[in-house]
Amino acid sequence: MSRSGFALFATAIGRCGLAWGPDGLVGVQLPEASVAATMARLWRRFPGFEIAKPPPPAAEAIARITAFLAGAADDFRDLALDFGEASDLDRSVYAAARAIPAGTTITYGALAARLGDPALARAVGQALGRNPWPILVPCHRITAAEGRMGGFSAPGGTATKLKLLEIEGALAAETLPLFGGPVQS
Repeated sequence: MSRSGFALFATAIGRCGLAWGPDGLVGVQLPEASVAATMARLWRRFPGFEIAKPPPPAAEAIARITAFLAGAADDFRDLALDFGEASDLDRSVYAAARAIPAGTTITYGALAARLGDPALARAVGQALGRNPWPILVPCHRITAAEGRMGGFSAPGGTATKLKLLEIEGALAAETLPLFGGPVQS
């Protein structure tokens, strides 16, 4: 991708946005309360970016996100993300989050343990709160201890997190901790 820009696109959960730059995808915007609010958020997040026709890699990402939000399986691991100024910790958290299979969840503490230090649970949560690529870096798959949802900084908060988990099938009774499902703590 040689230029920067963003586009809005219709999905099963509302109009989303995708921003890209020369080094890959720079952000996903989940729907706000209105299209105007989604557009305003994109302009705040990506000053200097303009609405543009997505180049092929961004168009592919849009098609895949749209299909995913309609129920298609996808892990998005092959999409090129532009990590820009992200810290080493944030990069490692995002990489670990991308490795969580769809339809499963893991706790902040378990993700921190995978990174080598269970005491980093709060830092993991903060890194995920800064995640510019919800869905592509599936922060919705990380929950608080004992199966509690925890926070979700994208528009709609935990209701959006629950919707994304529902789309993936992670809220089926057999996947919930009460029934011995794959929530890892």
